[in-house]
Amino acid sequence: MKKLLILLAFSGIFFASCSNDDNAPNDQGPSEPTPTNYTSGSADFSTYVAVGNSLTAGYSDGALFMDGQLASFPNMLATSFAEVGGGSFDQPLMADNLGSLTLGGNLLPGFENRYILSFANVDPNDPNSVPSPVRLEGTGTTEVSNLLGGPFNNMGVPGAKIYHLAAEGYGSLDALAIGAANPYYVRFASSPSATIIGDAVAQNPTFFSLWIGSNDILSFAISGGNGVDRTGDPNAAAYGSNDITDPGLFHLVYEQLLQTLTANGATGAVANLVDVTKVPYFTTVPYAPLDPTNPDFAPQIPALNATFSQLNQVFTFLGVPERSIEFATDAASALVIKDESLEDLSAQITSTLMAFGVDAGTAGVVGFLYGQARQANENDLIVLPARNEIAEINETAFATLQGLGLPAADAGQLSVNGITYPMEDQWVLTPDEQMLITAATDNYNASINSLAQQYGLALVDIKNLLNTVSTDGITLNNGSTVTAQFAVGGAFSLDGIHLSPRGYAIVANEFIKAIEETYDAELPKVDPLQYTGLYIN
Repeated sequence: MKKLLILLAFSGIFFASCSNDDNAPNDQGPSEPTPTNYTSGSADFSTYVAVGNSLTAGYSDGALFMDGQLASFPNMLATSFAEVGGGSFDQPLMADNLGSLTLGGNLLPGFENRYILSFANVDPNDPNSVPSPVRLEGTGTTEVSNLLGGPFNNMGVPGAKIYHLAAEGYGSLDALAIGAANPYYVRFASSPSATIIGDAVAQNPTFFSLWIGSNDILSFAISGGNGVDRTGDPNAAAYGSNDITDPGLFHLVYEQLLQTLTANGATGAVANLVDVTKVPYFTTVPYAPLDPTNPDFAPQIPALNATFSQLNQVFTFLGVPERSIEFATDAASALVIKDESLEDLSAQITSTLMAFGVDAGTAGVVGFLYGQARQANENDLIVLPARNEIAEINETAFATLQGLGLPAADAGQLSVNGITYPMEDQWVLTPDEQMLITAATDNYNASINSLAQQYGLALVDIKNLLNTVSTDGITLNNGSTVTAQFAVGGAFSLDGIHLSPRGYAIVANEFIKAIEETYDAELPKVDPLQYTGLYIN
């Protein structure tokens, strides 16, 4: 079956990206007047070390690459600090601007080249024909086993959760073979048994930044809630990769990190965590993307509604009419999804249909398909990669239905993602799953806030900053506005999660503001207009 939908949120993306010059890489806004009273205040920036995950490393567009690292917010901060006595700032740079990793010359799965926006298939005569992110072609030259010398001031390790910062062996090449290490850290760990926090404090920092915790929520979120909320379970060794970290464990480890970082009298800045459900990864694909003007979809609407009418009668009979499925002819229709929080009515649907005279085989298939089905609504979040799955044949479902005895033609008709086959849990964040994310974020931020106060550190309110970017946008000196709109807003990169260089510049200024307020400093600001909002190649 041909793809049936138009992703309304992407409509006009090419024209939007060309109509606002805030995405041009060389834009320059008015420079900030140069003060004559730059001062470090009570802070000492002579040895600055940044600790964190991908957001600290400069990860962007789905990869870590050299230009992105040079545009990391810690590197921007180090440039500012240099005006008031700050020293050199070394980073474990990737070998190229592709971003993929190899081990023994073979591409490491999950560590591919960065995204760029491709216009190859855009039809200039079709306003609904839009560019899409694609992986850059080419073979990366960053070989994980080529170990780097150190130390490095940027200790941001993409993928790290809070408990990984103190985990021995997280940078072991041997442990990487069994999935117990991080290839980014393997490249620059001081030894196979080293820890990230240990390598950081070994440099005797006088000032540090700590921004950690997003991955303790994010992996659950981007998997569509395909993980476990570990609240009340502090045994990280038992955690799966998509599990939400126990807030009690988070608080304990965070305090241990601060104890270690401040043991020599260092000062620093810590950042709180954003509401990940506000980033483009969760706000770009609409819950109702099925366009009744699409010539491939419109003719099928009557037949689809007729097919679902008997199931809707069953839903009403079972007392759950809100699960009814219907496609509109005059408005965009919502996706059909599987909601695992719903009672599974597969058996009831099957028996009710049989009571209505439907044969057992057909009734069983319908019960199997729609036992936890409903149409999405405005409270559901569809993850960004789903845009490539909606209205496509689900090959696994197709094979399963054939295994249940359906002819290929019938199995194909019932395997269309989001239309006849409910979008699976991995593609949708339901309200129940969002509640778990919100609760964990609030708990983590409460710990960060209280510990920042306890240790007398600058607290950087990134959550409020990015909420502003998502709602009103931030106006720059040249009058352009940076927003969270996917691909054209200027704040986020093409993976929909990590910031663009311009977004990182805005974050750097938020760090500077908090540092100035806490340590009575006066520091040079970063000009976001010197950094691109979208790499064009």
